[in-house]
Amino acid sequence: MSVEYTTRDGVAILALHNPPVNGLNLASRQALVELLECANEDAQIKAIVVTGDAQAFSGGADIREFNTPLVSQEPTLPSVIAAFEQSHKPTVAAIDGLALGGGLELALGMNHRVASANAKIGLPEVKLGILPGAGGTQRLPRAAGLEIALNMIVSGAPVRAKELANTRLFDRVVDGDVVAAAVALAAEKARGGELPRIRDWKVEHPNAEGFLGFARMQAQALSARYPAPLKCVDAIAAAVKLPFDQGLSVERESFGLLLLSPQSQALRHGFFSQRAAAKIADIGAEVALREIQRVGVIGAGTMGGGITMNFLNVGIPVTLLEVKQDALDRGLATIRKNYENSAKKGKLTAQQVEQRMALITPVLTYDALQDADLLIEAVYEDFAAKQAVFEQLDKVAKRGAILASNTSTLDVNRIAATTARPHDVLGMHFFSPANVMSLLEVVRGSATAKDVLATVMALAKKIGKTAVVSGVCDGFIGNRMIEQYGRQAGFLLDEGALPAQVDRAAEVFGFAMGPFRMSDLAGNDIGWAVRKRRASERPDMIYSKTADKLCELGRFGQKTGKGWYDYRPGERNARPSPEVDAMIENHSAELGVTRRKISDEEIVERLVYALINEGAHILEDGIAAKASDIDVVYLTGYGFPAWQGGPMFYADRVGLYNVLAAMRRYAKGYQGAAWKPAPLLVRLAESGETFNR
Repeated sequence: MSVEYTTRDGVAILALHNPPVNGLNLASRQALVELLECANEDAQIKAIVVTGDAQAFSGGADIREFNTPLVSQEPTLPSVIAAFEQSHKPTVAAIDGLALGGGLELALGMNHRVASANAKIGLPEVKLGILPGAGGTQRLPRAAGLEIALNMIVSGAPVRAKELANTRLFDRVVDGDVVAAAVALAAEKARGGELPRIRDWKVEHPNAEGFLGFARMQAQALSARYPAPLKCVDAIAAAVKLPFDQGLSVERESFGLLLLSPQSQALRHGFFSQRAAAKIADIGAEVALREIQRVGVIGAGTMGGGITMNFLNVGIPVTLLEVKQDALDRGLATIRKNYENSAKKGKLTAQQVEQRMALITPVLTYDALQDADLLIEAVYEDFAAKQAVFEQLDKVAKRGAILASNTSTLDVNRIAATTARPHDVLGMHFFSPANVMSLLEVVRGSATAKDVLATVMALAKKIGKTAVVSGVCDGFIGNRMIEQYGRQAGFLLDEGALPAQVDRAAEVFGFAMGPFRMSDLAGNDIGWAVRKRRASERPDMIYSKTADKLCELGRFGQKTGKGWYDYRPGERNARPSPEVDAMIENHSAELGVTRRKISDEEIVERLVYALINEGAHILEDGIAAKASDIDVVYLTGYGFPAWQGGPMFYADRVGLYNVLAAMRRYAKGYQGAAWKPAPLLVRLAESGETFNR
């Protein structure tokens, strides 16, 4: 049963039962309407309570119905809300856990609401490029007040019920049994009196016009990339100025327009792609997970310390290994400093800082790792160094322990082969800073056991990471693709562009950082080391020499105060460098290349289409299981603009035929050999298909 019906002291209790978050699917909507009618017709019933469970009242629309006819089949959510508003017996929402999106809108349609103090309340639709479509923009301002409602709806951020206790939204906010409190309130209201409806209330605010004007001005600044916030403000303004039903019409019209917008389509693609990334075709629920009670981390440097914090944050103890005491001390000090900085910002208490630090066991010998269930190597990106670590781990790790490498490029199968237990080995490529970045590439080796992969994917979710499975290749998904992006950036310099123009064009497109600012931040010497390795491994892989010349000048980026740009002490502002610009122009002359004016459009196409083409190779090679996995990697780890949906989604929107035509045009120009199209791209373009089917 999607809704369970019980009674208590003459009150009908309708409890949503649709795990995991009581999504309002068609079966739940039908059951709510039918059981509401039953309760209204039963003379023994005085009032009606709707609830969920301790995890969720309701998380809103059931995502499993998205993009299917079921989502719009009657009774729709507005129809369900209308049925509750028309009930001739008092209705009370008993909210525990989450009340988000349509779940909150359902509660807003009832006469009364009771919530547990820590229940999370919100309308997050704006994060999907839409707005609440079942009266949320009309009822929440009437119930919670204009400023609170506008902030909640435009940001999409949830708030605790206790923060709304002084508004008209809740009749009672309790610390105990929320259903018992709701039943008591229902019985009280059943004794007589009016049945209040939020739709009949007025929005109260001393200067609504001025506040809305300020909010509209802020939203307009984002409207080209994110039209939803401005539409939210307009819908909320309708709640202030118009009768309820007219305001509802404004909301529904805006909802329909936003639903069809390219930005919303891209944001929804990203949302569903992240959930799809967790599903692995050959691993089902029957695969039992290994128990992870303690983690060992080898290396207390920047990556090792950040990785350690992920586990401490969720209460998992970590044995942290370094081979030298001073390195171990530095690592511990950095972790403590990070936590203390969070405490200064009010994100942690001093007690929580000490609790997390107490979960670390600092050690200097491998023997101390014998109790760890998962061991993560986080040493220098060099095969010999990692081989030495895994040979030691193979000797000391207990049977059944998972051995993971934080490598960003190296062959996980070679690493696994250094042990007698390759089935227990995989890659866990965290992104820097590891305690902040959400992406985790989980690299599945040829021998990796299914339960090892399933365990790490589940653990990734526990520590708040977005995990994507990659096969074994140089650079996996993200770094393999970014190499082609970087190559094109270099060729653009050879032909006529300068770093500031390339970065500006990329950032106008929506990247968080252009390629040269990004390289300065990461350290130009890192790419230099990769290119030196490539010289022997892949002599066919040609790069612009400008980046090498830059490093030969000692310009390694922000850490040296000069890279592609100049940086003043204590600042991160990138200032164009006359020295670098002159070096680039001189290098073009050395090559015999006549520099030309390059449009921003060409810059963006060459950067993004290089990603797309390599992504097609990755799909064809089986490194990524699906195109949407590639999009997730770039949306969560490489700053690809969310409103563009990821490189493969963007290719589908532009049209693969158009992408291929542009690539063939660029293949006739400078370093045209880099534009050899992936066979998969050609095949899909010629058949009129897309990457994301």
